Amino acid sequence: MQLLYAIEANNSENGQPDFSQLEKRLRKQIDQTRSLTAFLLLNITEIAGYAEAYAQQRASKNIRTTDDLNFNIKIAGNEIVWKIKENEGFKQVAADEKINEYINKDFIRKKFLQLIDTQEYIKYIAEQSRDRKSESEILHFIFTDLLESDEDFLQIIEEYFPNWDDDCDITEIMILQYLQKPQSIDFSESISSDKWQYAKELLRTSIEKEDFLMSLIKPKLKNWDAERIAQIDMILLKMGICELLYFETIPTKVTINEYIDIAKDYSTKQSGQFVNGILDSIHKELLSQDKIQKKDFRKK
Repeated sequence: MQLLYAIEANNSENGQPDFSQLEKRLRKQIDQTRSLTAFLLLNITEIAGYAEAYAQQRASKNIRTTDDLNFNIKIAGNEIVWKIKENEGFKQVAADEKINEYINKDFIRKKFLQLIDTQEYIKYIAEQSRDRKSESEILHFIFTDLLESDEDFLQIIEEYFPNWDDDCDITEIMILQYLQKPQSIDFSESISSDKWQYAKELLRTSIEKEDFLMSLIKPKLKNWDAERIAQIDMILLKMGICELLYFETIPTKVTINEYIDIAKDYSTKQSGQFVNGILDSIHKELLSQDKIQKKDFRKK
């Protein structure tokens, strides 16, 4: 999905695609995206964790006030922050890619000082208890309002991650999804041979069958405003139809349900309903025409 999104967004693929190069690009992108995601999460955890260092600095001053001695470090114990820090896969990626070396300590301090002056932070520490929603919301705020809006931070990302321009939209979705559901990304999972084969075939089929896939989709869009359809939704539809038609080991019900869930998690609020409606309609049509035979697409 991510590579197809990047190809369409850049509109840079002309003529017959070089699939060997696309496969290399896909594999590299899988690795780069994981590293970029880990780096962004690390910055969030570093900002939250800086509360402890800041509290120690204030407590060690020669002339201390009551506020200095009682600085609130609730955010350093944020439950999602600790799930990230204790995730073995995350720690392994951080070590392998040496992303800790990319962390700018002065920048982390600056962002933390900005954070503690915000109403969002003041509201967060005022709550005595911890709940999943507030734990997620404060990290969401750090990411979207303090990091993504900072030009210096964007320059840091671009310096170390040349894939940022292609991956920024998808990575943002992944980060926000992760802050809602920390189990949604398995950093430790290496791509197995069967998954890699599936990924390559799905990429190839989605590109080679573009015209055919759109011929199935376009007639179903009469009740939808085409200009308001998210690009990711269209990509998901094409990928879903490919699975319905050409991947014999994947049950059609599983395909439809999974793409509905992906649309809900990674696209707009209306995407789940949209993908559900279009895929279900196409599925029924193909069944009625006895076209879902689960044959290899190269034999079609």
